[in-house]
Amino acid sequence: MTRFANYLKLPGAVLASLLFITAEAQDEGFIYGRVTTEDGDTYEGPLRWGKEEVYWTDMFNASKRENKNLDYLSNRELDDLEDRYDNRNDNIVSRFVNISWDEDNNGRFVHEFSTEFGNLKSLKMRSSDRVEVELKNGDFLRVDGSGYNDVGAKITVLDQELGNVRISWINIDKVEFLSTPSDLDEKFGNPLYGTVICDLGEFTGYIQWDHDERVGTDVLDGDEDGDDYEIAFDKIASIERDGFSSSLVKLKSGRTLDLRGSNDVNDDNKGIIVTVKGLGRVDIDWDEFDKVTFKKAPNSGPSYNSFASPSKITGTVEVDNGDTHTGEIIFDLDEEYTFELLNGEDDDVKFIIPFRNIEEITPRGSYAANVTLKDGSKLSLEDGQDVSEKNLGMLIKTSGDRVYVPWDRVEKIKLD
Repeated sequence: MTRFANYLKLPGAVLASLLFITAEAQDEGFIYGRVTTEDGDTYEGPLRWGKEEVYWTDMFNASKRENKNLDYLSNRELDDLEDRYDNRNDNIVSRFVNISWDEDNNGRFVHEFSTEFGNLKSLKMRSSDRVEVELKNGDFLRVDGSGYNDVGAKITVLDQELGNVRISWINIDKVEFLSTPSDLDEKFGNPLYGTVICDLGEFTGYIQWDHDERVGTDVLDGDEDGDDYEIAFDKIASIERDGFSSSLVKLKSGRTLDLRGSNDVNDDNKGIIVTVKGLGRVDIDWDEFDKVTFKKAPNSGPSYNSFASPSKITGTVEVDNGDTHTGEIIFDLDEEYTFELLNGEDDDVKFIIPFRNIEEITPRGSYAANVTLKDGSKLSLEDGQDVSEKNLGMLIKTSGDRVYVPWDRVEKIKLD
């Protein structure tokens, strides 16, 4: 069994898991808020983004519209940064970075904006694809939703008075996020929760099947012997990959089906995401997936109030010449809040980790880094923007100045 097989048995993780179970009420993990339309109508209740996001731990994704951190680099540092990318012909820039060369810095090296919904205070629609994001701490960010389905999605509200209301994006003026009541009269379904076994080990937590299905009322599609099935996840005990083209689906009734013909049960599946307390999100490729066993969730997940007001990333950067710089850290010339995410892979399993969960990052050659989490567990990640030579470097705001350290000169990053 791999080093991840007993991840939740680590002492710190066990304690956190127990606190997690007792601290959260049954329904407080579901997104809740008030939607105001362009006409001034308001609807309040549990929210669901399209047919996907429904929990405070789900991700809101868009693109940042500018990168003002480049203003603090010298012309030589900017030239070196551009040269490193101009000299590469291997499509090294990931989807998290958009490079364009204009006369100011605002359109260059623009990154994706991703955050759990629990960090948001409100969303104000400025156009069909532009949104003003207000964080819980009162900070405002402008984001662009082009190419992201979270901006433009219909929002479903389980309104207290009217019931199920679906609102088109173009009719929305503002979404305000509010604390979820402990016990909801209506909700979208029970959480999908369980243990996923993959080639890398075992992960237990809240599950997104095929990146989409998250609650028990969502359905798994497939066919067997010419018969088409749409099975609510509430009825499923386990799913086991059977090669590339089918899956063995065991129902809670004891019946087993060998389903095929759908991206829910074959290698067109986009992957299985597990949200693990103290770690983050683990995105398991279908080729790495073996089996999931569902079980009753201890609760609906972290509440809105459990997400602290966003704070800046702080710590110490050790440089290859022996220098150290302590202060606010802007990682990859982009991530500056502790809710922002470090991305990396291990054996085709993607890890998406909030910086608040990270203790230390140590680059390992040009293509990887060792990451130590605050609970003491260790990961060795590679690929992606954040843990390889694709990283744009660190900007550290010290007591008296801002210092830029390219990624290839970073020895170690210790986070507070």
